[in-house]
Amino acid sequence: MTVQLPFTQRHPLRVSPELTALIGSGAAHRVRTVVGDEAWLVTDYDEVRALLSDDRLGRAHRAPETAARAGASALFGGPMGDFDTERVDHLRLRRLLQPHFTPRRMRAIQPRVEALAEELVEDVARATPPVDLHRALALPLPILVICELIGVPYADRDDFRAWSDATGDIRDAARSLDGLGKLYEYGRGLVARKRREPAEDVLSWLAAAEDVGDEEAAVLAMGLLFAGHETTVVQIGMGALGLLANPDQWRALRDDPSLVPGAVDEIMRIPGISGGGVPRYARVDLEIGGAEVKAGDLVLLDIGAANHDPEVFPDPDRVDVTRRAAHHLSFGHGIHYCIGAPLARLELQAVFSRLPARFPTMGLAVPPEELGMRRDALTGGVTALPVTW
Repeated sequence: MTVQLPFTQRHPLRVSPELTALIGSGAAHRVRTVVGDEAWLVTDYDEVRALLSDDRLGRAHRAPETAARAGASALFGGPMGDFDTERVDHLRLRRLLQPHFTPRRMRAIQPRVEALAEELVEDVARATPPVDLHRALALPLPILVICELIGVPYADRDDFRAWSDATGDIRDAARSLDGLGKLYEYGRGLVARKRREPAEDVLSWLAAAEDVGDEEAAVLAMGLLFAGHETTVVQIGMGALGLLANPDQWRALRDDPSLVPGAVDEIMRIPGISGGGVPRYARVDLEIGGAEVKAGDLVLLDIGAANHDPEVFPDPDRVDVTRRAAHHLSFGHGIHYCIGAPLARLELQAVFSRLPARFPTMGLAVPPEELGMRRDALTGGVTALPVTW
């Protein structure tokens, strides 16, 4: 039987019962995506981990115009790249961007990230509860950081945030395409400006690189802008929700800040999920957990399901900041490991080393079940997170 995605999310921090049943009944499952196309959903941790770096899968498709789609998003809903040069192109792009996310570079920007986090936390402290922690902290911090790193004016945040939100729409193809077009148009304008007025930022470096054209520089910069703030916004919000919904874990971080680095891995692992995954296309016929996958088939690597595989993470719905969860797959694995992972870790540590200490009695102002969730967004997350103390 073919299962329809997405699954019904009854609680923002818990895997849906439908997905839980799939996790315990095999590695690969026939599903229909949110736009009605057939795909394989891979839920087993070991299979997802192996396939994330398996050359038999890719983001490109031999016939992209007829390929199944994971969603309506113009950026991530369907095939991307050139089928014949995909691996070479991917490695080249990583070589271009890697120097900006090295440990040395992260150490250099750490004081600034911590200062921004401290300022936002103190702004929260000066406010009268209840306060929307999403809007007051989870949203502005990643945007501030990525703007400074890339060289994007923070004053433009409302515009590019709106375009990013539209781009990630998994149901409305026209809205997604319009958002992506406006985001890239904005990027091209920034590239032209950086050529005239260079600064110490990623965009200026891309604009000055001899082997990077204006269009590619704009695409790369806007891709970094989207991924560099969108996912971290979600993780800060969902991480805070996971800890506040489990007050003993909030108190554990308050009482022992040395737990924070490890807690960040648990925070990356815990978000509840409704089913979906990282889209890949089979380049050749292959077998996944006994399923016969044909060349061209859409394969969804469900990282959230893998992170809740009870064989790897016992009692996976439990939030435990002392859990050894560094082997989670939220940043990917292998050659596709997220290039921005060190930056995300830096921001999450800056937030969660401060919040429990500054607000030891903070709690949710509404039950988790009443929180608004972004159901049609590529990255999900809360629409608001009201807290009190």
